[in-house]
Amino acid sequence: MIFEILTLFPEIFASFLSQSLLAKALAAGILTVSVTDIRDFAADRHRTADDRPFGGGPGMVLKAEPVALAVESRLGLPGPPPLVVGLTPSGELLNQALVRELAKEKRIMLICGRYEGVDQRVLDLHVQKEISVGDYVVNGGEVPAMVLVEAVSRLIPGFLGKGESLLDESHSYGLLEAPLYTRPSVWRGVPVPRVLLSGHRAQIAAYNLAESVDKTRRIRPELLERPGLMDEVAEAFDRAGSPLGGGKSPNAKKKEGRGRKGADCPPRADDAEKAAPSDEDFPGAGHDGGDGRE
Repeated sequence: MIFEILTLFPEIFASFLSQSLLAKALAAGILTVSVTDIRDFAADRHRTADDRPFGGGPGMVLKAEPVALAVESRLGLPGPPPLVVGLTPSGELLNQALVRELAKEKRIMLICGRYEGVDQRVLDLHVQKEISVGDYVVNGGEVPAMVLVEAVSRLIPGFLGKGESLLDESHSYGLLEAPLYTRPSVWRGVPVPRVLLSGHRAQIAAYNLAESVDKTRRIRPELLERPGLMDEVAEAFDRAGSPLGGGKSPNAKKKEGRGRKGADCPPRADDAEKAAPSDEDFPGAGHDGGDGRE
């Protein structure tokens, strides 16, 4: 995958691209990322790339010519033609379905807007898709570009340590991810759910799926409205062959009681020790050296 980022502030990306999984993917040739300074294509010695908007109003607007020249300097390079994306607050909302669509591309060019935005004429000339990362406003398109690059990169084969880790992540299949736990098995008197220490993969999968459904119902219920989603969930429970197949989390009653006096109180330490095995009882359970997450 090739990403080409056009920005007024290329230095912003230096740290982002030099850390963790992105740095490893770049070193391995899984990704290629270039950052182009739009100011390099300004016509005057002051490298002016913005001006006041016609019709009045606050702020400044990125000029059409420097942006167009920056885009065109990349279009002539060898390789597949890029999908040219404008990062704007008025664009299509970036969600996991759109991320999967973008991951099918071979080359993506990202134009980072700044100030009040980009002259519409250059968007009409070159941009094939406008994308927004949410219904809020940030200072420019640089942080949204980082969000898009990282979200899409995670779907590129070889980027993550283990491909199956994608299957359990929030939004990958329309559900929020189940709660996560690590050692110790009892922390401040609160035990890890016993099934997660059992080593029984089918039961663990069914438990996590039930937790995902319950968490999604409580926090993002609109996600459950996708046609066919609950049929997919029921099929997943059937494959697991688990008695949890009703789709109701074992912890649902406890969670529905949040907010009432005395509800959802953590167990006492001595009860917790009885409820959950110790780490020594299950050496290595739930710990396989990592799944490529950061």
